[in-house]
Amino acid sequence: MSLSLASPNATIALLQSSSLTTVVQQDIERAILAGEYAPGSKLVEATLAEKMGVSRGPVREAFRMLEEAGLVRNEKNRGVFVRDIPMDEAVEIFDLRAVMDELVGRQLAVNITPVQLREIKALVEAMERAVKANDTRNYHLLNLKFHDRLVEMAGNRKLTSIYRKLIKELALFRRLNLADGWLLPISAGEHRQIVKAIASGNAEAAGKAMFDHVMESKVRTIENDLHRQTRAATSRSTEHRSA
Repeated sequence: MSLSLASPNATIALLQSSSLTTVVQQDIERAILAGEYAPGSKLVEATLAEKMGVSRGPVREAFRMLEEAGLVRNEKNRGVFVRDIPMDEAVEIFDLRAVMDELVGRQLAVNITPVQLREIKALVEAMERAVKANDTRNYHLLNLKFHDRLVEMAGNRKLTSIYRKLIKELALFRRLNLADGWLLPISAGEHRQIVKAIASGNAEAAGKAMFDHVMESKVRTIENDLHRQTRAATSRSTEHRSA
């Protein structure tokens, strides 16, 4: 019995297509997480394909991957939209993330290396420079990198995979939080305390610092959402009276 093998050209084409799809997916994901496409905005397949200089096939496949990652939703006969995470789902993610971060903090307090500690200290210093410059966009990206590196340094691959999926979904909410410039110094201070607790080697203190940071973020998210709703209701009421 002989084996039926794909031709070399067909295999190369498949690898090239797969690689291109990944590149397209990563670029769109980066733009979403950076706030270039706001929650609820429509992603047009043809427009993105032209912008990126690719055919529509890789963009279509990238949309499927992004939907699996929880960053977009595909509505039949309407198109693909950046997900607008509902508040109740965001709260659930915050609660789960707090427990995961507590575990990461405990592990790093015991296992972090001097090189890794210098790296996360440098990230906090970069965040503090972004605060002084009132650079919310750069702060947001540094914030994502800081937490991602902490989880990665903990060395649990399954935890890292689950965490990254959750954090990508939550990033849309967190970016809205950090868009309020007055919150940046508070957030930066919490990150400084996390590094200090990890450097102390006290597992309980490090776990608590990371847990508390996430729960404070949850409270700020809920408060900001209530403020936005109040402002929107006030604006509608004013427009109604003026009409």
